[in-house]
Amino acid sequence: MTTDTPILKLKDVRYRWPGRASFGLDVPEFSLRRSETVLLLGQSGSGKSTLLSLICGTILADAGAVQVAGTDIATLSAGQRDRFRAEHIGLIFQQFNLLPYASVRDNILLPLRFAPARRARVTDAAAVARDLCLGLGLPPDAVAAQAGKLSVGQQQRVAAARALIGAPPLIVADEPTSALDAATQATFLELLFAQARSAGSTLLMVSHDARLAAHFDRVVEMSDVTQPMQAAP
Repeated sequence: MTTDTPILKLKDVRYRWPGRASFGLDVPEFSLRRSETVLLLGQSGSGKSTLLSLICGTILADAGAVQVAGTDIATLSAGQRDRFRAEHIGLIFQQFNLLPYASVRDNILLPLRFAPARRARVTDAAAVARDLCLGLGLPPDAVAAQAGKLSVGQQQRVAAARALIGAPPLIVADEPTSALDAATQATFLELLFAQARSAGSTLLMVSHDARLAAHFDRVVEMSDVTQPMQAAP
């Protein structure tokens, strides 16, 4: 894959939820360049979560192509998609999805168990986990703490470190700042961008909050990504 190849490209993608012909997505074209930060804005019900599921390969399009890092994920089996996702996509969930009784270090290192290529890029996993914590503004002793005992803001940073470890080419963040005030949001985004730049990762964040727009290289509205659905034949 050359440096000018989009890290993500959707072309003529069409999806309808089974049994719900009235709801779906039509995406003529959408792409992300390497190492850019993009905010995808849309209100609840606009299809943001469906689009993320298509990008991550947890659902497959009815038509069209979804390419991540040059690979059409529809050509992969279910097991291959799981492995591909672990290797190429770092996920930051809205509810963080941490293992509450595990340590911060163990939570951060978890993706490396399923992604040999990401693991190979980490020479000293414990040191990298510690450095990510520090880079994201967590105290030095945080790596040994139990994740469930951290504040919401601290858990959010652990979730970001977990997504970043091993430098996956694409980071996908689903409303990760929704529980934070404006000042904390800005601080978190600044730290997240710095770590993503250091890893050379592209960041796609979806949100309904237009106040975040000024922080990103590019802002895209869901209404600009999708076109009106045509009636099913």
